[in-house]
Parts: sequence; structure tokens; C-alpha cells
Amino acid sequence: MHWRNHGDGWGAVAIALHWLSGLAVFGLFGLGLWMTGLDYYDSWYRKGPDLHRSIGVLLFIATLFRLLWRFVSPSPPALASHRPWERLSARATHALLYLLLFALMLSGYFISTADGRSIAVFDWFSLPATLTGEHQEDLAGEVHRVLAWSLIGLVALHAGAALKHHFIDRDSTLRRMLGL
Repeated sequence: MHWRNHGDGWGAVAIALHWLSGLAVFGLFGLGLWMTGLDYYDSWYRKGPDLHRSIGVLLFIATLFRLLWRFVSPSPPALASHRPWERLSARATHALLYLLLFALMLSGYFISTADGRSIAVFDWFSLPATLTGEHQEDLAGEVHRVLAWSLIGLVALHAGAALKHHFIDRDSTLRRMLGL
């Protein structure tokens, strides 16, 4: 397998970043839903959000690297069998996925730093609080919730399109992202 993307498909770096990002998104979504049901006396009341924030910051870094990698190793061309509307919708969906990811992570940052405290990332390093304001935590929290559900919906559409290409069109779209 190639490290970089090539004319026939995705390279190992892009494939690994894609699947690790997907795993992190679903893990963070599940953790976020679970955390909202914790009460103050639960032992995970503080541990859950700390874990959520730390993984979220690492996902932010990975997503920045992923975008940089797209410039270093451009995406392989779309399959010749893909219709123009499929190519356009794929580009739009990917752009919206990145936009939602960054907006979601930014809103999470604003929730976490609303009180002026920095974000400790697994005790490896900290992100300082930069902007704070009245009602910031509540507003950013509502934005975060809406964006999270929107992202999950778009990911479901993205996965559905991959499955459509695999099972209905019987093309190599999904196999290319699996490195096969």
C-alpha cells in the first residue's frame, strides 16, 4: 500500500486519518450523549468531560493535519463512472463535513473556556481560554448540540452514499477507502 494518495486510490495516511476521525466522531458523540445524563455525584461527572475535551482537541489537531495532507497528497480522481451530480455532491459533502467538524470543535472550546479556565489535554498540554462572555457556555452548548446532531446526520448520508456505491453501483468507491 502507498503512503500517499495515487491515481487509483487513497494512501495509507489518508485512510488511517479517515477511519480514526470517524471513530473519534462517533465516540465523542456517544460520550457527549452519555455525559448529559450524569449527575453531580457520579464518578464520571468530571472525568467524562475531561476525556471528551481531550479527545476533541486531538481530533482538531488530526483534522488540521488531514487538511494539510490533502494539499501534500491530493485526493485521487473520482471514478469515471461517477455522474457529475455525484461528484458535486461528494465535494460539497466533504466540505460541509470539515466545516461542521471545525465549528463543532470551536463551540466545544467556547463551552469549556467560558469560565476563563484553560483546557488540559490529558495533562500533556493546555489550551488557554481566549474569549469569554456572559451566557457563553449556554449559547455555545446549544450550538454544540445542534452541530453534533447535524454532523452525525451528514456522516450517515456520507456512509449511505459509500454503501450505495458499493452495493448498488458496484464500483470501487468504498474499497478504495478501505485500501483494497
